[in-house]
Amino acid sequence: MRGTPRTRRIPRPALGVLIGVTALFTAGTLATPAGAAPEPGPSTARVHSVPASAQQQARDFWTPERMRSAVPLDHLDADARSTDAAPRAGRPATVAPTVPTAGTADVGPAAFPNGGGAWTGGGAVVNTAGRVFFTYQGRTASCSGNAVTSANKSTVITAGHCVKLEGAWHTDWVFVPGYHDGQAPHGRWTATKTLSTPQWTASEDINYDVGAAVVAPLDGQRLTDVVGGQGLAFNTGYNLRMYAFGFPAAAPYDGQKFIYCSGTTNRDFLLSNDHGMGCDMTGGSSGGPWFTQFNEATGTGLQSSVNSFKYNFLPNRMYGPYFGADAQNLYQAAQSS
Repeated sequence: MRGTPRTRRIPRPALGVLIGVTALFTAGTLATPAGAAPEPGPSTARVHSVPASAQQQARDFWTPERMRSAVPLDHLDADARSTDAAPRAGRPATVAPTVPTAGTADVGPAAFPNGGGAWTGGGAVVNTAGRVFFTYQGRTASCSGNAVTSANKSTVITAGHCVKLEGAWHTDWVFVPGYHDGQAPHGRWTATKTLSTPQWTASEDINYDVGAAVVAPLDGQRLTDVVGGQGLAFNTGYNLRMYAFGFPAAAPYDGQKFIYCSGTTNRDFLLSNDHGMGCDMTGGSSGGPWFTQFNEATGTGLQSSVNSFKYNFLPNRMYGPYFGADAQNLYQAAQSS
């Protein structure tokens, strides 16, 4: 019977680690990608606005020391947060990456499949992906996220539980693209809005663990003008070659290195309708991007999911939500904000 196996959103240290549900955004003028026309259904993303004073407070709050000491957000129990309802389908749609052409070619071949290891190739992904930091129940916590092509050039996709959990929106929310060893080479980008799917916002349904953030300009520049934006793909189907990235912070990882997994995915046959992939990433990687059509030579791809959860009895297998009509709605809402 569905509901017996226990699941976790990646290991939990003292505070716990969330490898969670994430939402995606795109920036830019929808570079005429195939099927990128806004084709959302009636379901509407839920939006939380952040006052300007709180944005400045968040930017000042996240010092290198606090970023190094932030713990991964706790995982969720999929059996308590899943439904039998499959994500609403729609027509396949893609949004093209928008990344600088310089400095993205020095990428050597990576192992495929790979169950978890440091990404050493370089490419655009080392700039578009980053760590997400926020305050959760009075404690400093972390997830992962990714900058995507979007009309506002300011959209970050992450997991739903990385923006809202247990009825409360996270505070002091910032995105640090290209993070490494406590450093923010491209700055700390504060959220003006955080968003998630209505299903996650209302009942934290694991099938819709997708979140997004719209970040404020920094030093007069917008996010994807600085780091570029990855593409997106919706309604892609299952059983795909995919690459997953993140900043796992629970043992044996420490949150300071950029980690990747790769493999051919399958559809979860237990408690969700998510994609599944062999991967040993731990808490803190929640919200990190999953790509289809990933090009190792340039570090670009089409984001099609995010790191969301693991089953306790399958510690080396990661699951990520299917990007269907509701994830597409979320992206449209974010890039239009």
